[in-house]
Amino acid sequence: MNFNIRGAVIHNIQHMDNSELTGLVEDSISQGEEKLLPGLGVLFEVIWKNSDSTEQQHMIETLHQKIQK
Repeated sequence: MNFNIRGAVIHNIQHMDNSELTGLVEDSISQGEEKLLPGLGVLFEVIWKNSDSTEQQHMIETLHQKIQK
């Protein structure tokens, strides 16, 4: 079975307003269900592809600082 996760996520969120997108992200994080992680990955991919190199570097630095043990 070949399922296009990217396409499904984009299709499901393309008409959401800012409030709905915020709710989706917050619910996905607070519920902590691993089945929601691919959707958050797609959202991160959209953000990454639409960020300049300075913004991307800031994201990497934030990830590195927060994940570092």
